[in-house]
Amino acid sequence: MRQVAIYGKGGIGKSTTTQNTTAALAEMGRKIMIVGCDPKADSTRLLLGGMNQTTVLDTLREEGDDIDLKEILKEGYGGIKCVESGGPEPGVGCAGRGIITSISMLERLGAYTDDLDYVFYDVLGDVVCGGFAMPIREGKAQEIYIVASGELMALYAANNICKGIKKYATTGGSRLGGIICNSRKVENELELLEEFASELGSQLIHFVPRDNIVQTAEINKKTVIAYNPEEKQADEYRTLAKSIDENEMHVIPKPMSQDRLEELMMDFGILQID
Repeated sequence: MRQVAIYGKGGIGKSTTTQNTTAALAEMGRKIMIVGCDPKADSTRLLLGGMNQTTVLDTLREEGDDIDLKEILKEGYGGIKCVESGGPEPGVGCAGRGIITSISMLERLGAYTDDLDYVFYDVLGDVVCGGFAMPIREGKAQEIYIVASGELMALYAANNICKGIKKYATTGGSRLGGIICNSRKVENELELLEEFASELGSQLIHFVPRDNIVQTAEINKKTVIAYNPEEKQADEYRTLAKSIDENEMHVIPKPMSQDRLEELMMDFGILQID
C-alpha cells in the first residue's frame, strides 16, 4: 500500500487534482482511500457526487468515541473510499489536530486494509502547523507530491513544503515524488516548473493544462473522467495517474533560498524587481 500526500498553496487546486487523479487510478483498477485533511471537508465531494460527507470530528462530537467505520467512510466513484477529517468549530482549537485525530481513528477502526493500493491525504495549505505536517513528520505518507503553478507564492509554498520534507526525512521517512503543475497560463510556466523541480533534485511529474472543462465538471459535482471521459483533459489526469503509478523517483528535496527562488523567477521573465 502506497501512502501519498498532496500538498500545495491554498487555492492551488489540490483537492481538484487529487480527486481527478484518483478517479483515473480507479479507472486503472487501483483500490484507493482518500483522507481529506481540510476543515472545509471538500476533498471528496466530486467523487461522492456532491454529497456532504459526515466528518470524523463532527461524528466524534456528536457520538463520542464509540463509532463504526461506516459512519465516517463512504464509497464514491470507482469504489474509492472517502473520509473527511473535518475541523474544530470555527474559532475554537487547531484545525491541524483533526488530521491527527482522524488518522488515529481510522487506524483503530481498521480502515487501512490490505487490499488498498493507495491512501491519498489531501492536505490543507502549507506545513507551518504541526497538525498539517503530521503526514510528513510521522511518516504516514511515504510519497509527497506538491501542486504548484508558475506564480511566485505557489512556488514559495512548494519550496517551504520541501523544507518540511527535508526536516523530517530521517525520522518520518517521507520523500518528494515530484511537482505537479496545475497551470495558471503564466508566461514560460512549463520551463519554469521544470527548472524549479530540477533545482529541488526532483522532477515535474506532469503539467496539467488549464481547461474550463474542469470547472464545468465541478459545477456538475463530478470529476472530468466521470463527467466526460472522452475529454482531452481526462487524458491529462490519466497521464498524471500513470506517472504517479509508475514513479520510482523519491528524493529528499534540496530547498532553495528565497533569493534563489526570486532569481529563478526573474530568469524566466516572470518576476520583475525595480
